[in-house]
Amino acid sequence: MNLDLMTERLRLKPLAQTDVDIAVEMFTDPAVVKYMGNQLMSEDEIGKEMTIWMKRGGNGCIGIWCISDLETAEKYGSGYLLPMPVDEDDTDWDLVVPGVMPDCDVEVGYALKRSAWGNGFATEVCRRLLRFAFEETPLQKIVATIDDGNEKSINVLRKSGLSYQGRRKAYGEDSPVFRIKRSEWINLTKDENC
Repeated sequence: MNLDLMTERLRLKPLAQTDVDIAVEMFTDPAVVKYMGNQLMSEDEIGKEMTIWMKRGGNGCIGIWCISDLETAEKYGSGYLLPMPVDEDDTDWDLVVPGVMPDCDVEVGYALKRSAWGNGFATEVCRRLLRFAFEETPLQKIVATIDDGNEKSINVLRKSGLSYQGRRKAYGEDSPVFRIKRSEWINLTKDENC
């Protein structure tokens, strides 16, 4: 299975230790973490977390990808397919096991450095990860949650085909949740190819 994913403008490759630079750029920027728990991290904390963030489960299908420009290789951020936490405030990394698909909701998500905002990259990443999930994995649905008030991410999720499912507990809080089923994605892509 090829985990190096391409779009028209972007390359998504499994997160590696060499991607600590983009992690530092994002997670030390208050504007970037505003809708990600609003928790700034130090460079030392990020360095220690990289080993955990590089874990992959389900034969590589579950994990984090580094997003970069297809032509220039400039790093823009990260995208992921990970188990969505319910009571915890962060991913339960014990559920990210090589060769095992987690028996819980899998979430699609993304984070971009501030200079990459407003270019449509988030939608491009979300759509590519959905395509990967429904063409290369046995997953039957993908979910996403956002912080209340994050209208730009609501638009990304809707443009990617996810629909609002109401509120439920995620990341230890009552949160809006979006979902797309495999059958919905298949119908959506059929319509786009007509």
